[in-house]
Amino acid sequence: MTPAQLKASAQADSQPPRGLSHEAQSLWFIKKGDWESAHNIAQDIETPIGSWLHALLHLIEGDLGNARYWFVEAGRPVKKPSQIDELWDEIAEEVLN
Repeated sequence: MTPAQLKASAQADSQPPRGLSHEAQSLWFIKKGDWESAHNIAQDIETPIGSWLHALLHLIEGDLGNARYWFVEAGRPVKKPSQIDELWDEIAEEVLN
């Protein structure tokens, strides 16, 4: 699945496609606009990618201090709220490849 297909699914479907990794499920729920479900999934991913997803979620939430913490935990550069869509694409590219 490509990032574009994941986005399209989030816009059209009521549930994420079967067989997605937890990371991809979290990304799907982010694009669906279901922050709570995306966050619940990301909390249980104890890897640098999970931290990166967490950073994105807190950036979306507007909690910049918490987002900054998670970017550091992920070993990734801190992004700004204006970069949310670009960051989603960047994470999706890594998760789906």
